[in-house]
Amino acid sequence: MERRKDELETAYHSIVSRWTDEIESLGCQVKGLWLVDWDSGDGFYCWRYPEPTVGHFHGYDEGFTGRVPVA
Repeated sequence: MERRKDELETAYHSIVSRWTDEIESLGCQVKGLWLVDWDSGDGFYCWRYPEPTVGHFHGYDEGFTGRVPVA
């Protein structure tokens, strides 16, 4: 694996970069690795891998730690 380290790191960065570009092209904000926010006008709907659906919300000031389930 050590011999392939550079190759694997390049592939990893390429995957993350393509994912980020795709998410941002949808008008969403990438907040971290596999963490996405959608601006609702009142705050953000929030999704994090491996959650099956967008099921959380947080205000503009609360951030990820202040997210609450969407009923």
